[in-house]
Amino acid sequence: MTLLDSPIDKIKFENQSFLLKRDDLLSDDFSGNKARKLYYFLNNEFPHIKTIVSYGSNQSNAMYSLSVLAKLKNWNFIYYCDHIPSVLKENPSGNYKYALHNGMQIKTLKENQTIEDINFDKDSTLFIKEGGALQEAQEGIKLLAKEIQEYKVTSNIKKLKVFLPSGTGTTALFLQKYLEDEVLTCPCVGDSLYLKKQFLELESNSNHHPTVIDTKRKYHFGKLYKENYILWKKLKEETNIEFDLLYDPIGIETFLNLQKDHETSYLYIHQGGLKGNETMIQRYNYKYPNL
Repeated sequence: MTLLDSPIDKIKFENQSFLLKRDDLLSDDFSGNKARKLYYFLNNEFPHIKTIVSYGSNQSNAMYSLSVLAKLKNWNFIYYCDHIPSVLKENPSGNYKYALHNGMQIKTLKENQTIEDINFDKDSTLFIKEGGALQEAQEGIKLLAKEIQEYKVTSNIKKLKVFLPSGTGTTALFLQKYLEDEVLTCPCVGDSLYLKKQFLELESNSNHHPTVIDTKRKYHFGKLYKENYILWKKLKEETNIEFDLLYDPIGIETFLNLQKDHETSYLYIHQGGLKGNETMIQRYNYKYPNL
């Protein structure tokens, strides 16, 4: 896979005009930040590797992309999660369904068991941390920084700030490391302290850390928030662009509430993850049928 430069659109929403980096258009299978994080593994050979092991939620976008990577490389893929609801086992859907089709073996951790308790052959196994939070992710994110810098120069932009929502914070962290302009991010899992802790696990030099913007509330991963669904629908209707339903409503709201400098151009990064919308929409429609 050769990572192609994703386009940058100029859009307007809620009376604010800003730039949108369309990483959602990079690939159906490696959408957005997954294309960046897995770039190193997609473009290099690992003859000693036979199996990928990872863990996370049972509808993770990373889980699906890793299943595609394993299929392309002819590797086994073993994925661990805390639990699999019986309704999902009986009626597979979303990323879970598509990853199973690609040959994923999914296992649940026992009570009080962590992924560190699992023994596997380290010589033939590629272990990918949850959400792709690993040093190798720098390779693709470095290209993202290069693309943004080239756009800034060719568009004659003097001052630029880049915003993206974060889960593990890996993309925001390495983007700041390789980008001269300020990178802003907000936590979509836990709070700012949790996000900053994730930064330190990958990069001890805090000078390379992005600026963390607090959200209006602490969000619990995967929980449904009525206001997020309303904002997501409005975004789609007004921009004709589908955003991720888990991270982008939090990111867009935080971004819109930023104190803007009129001499600065602002770029929001669309990090893909649209396959996960399938089950999120089902859940929202079930909980809020009147919406």
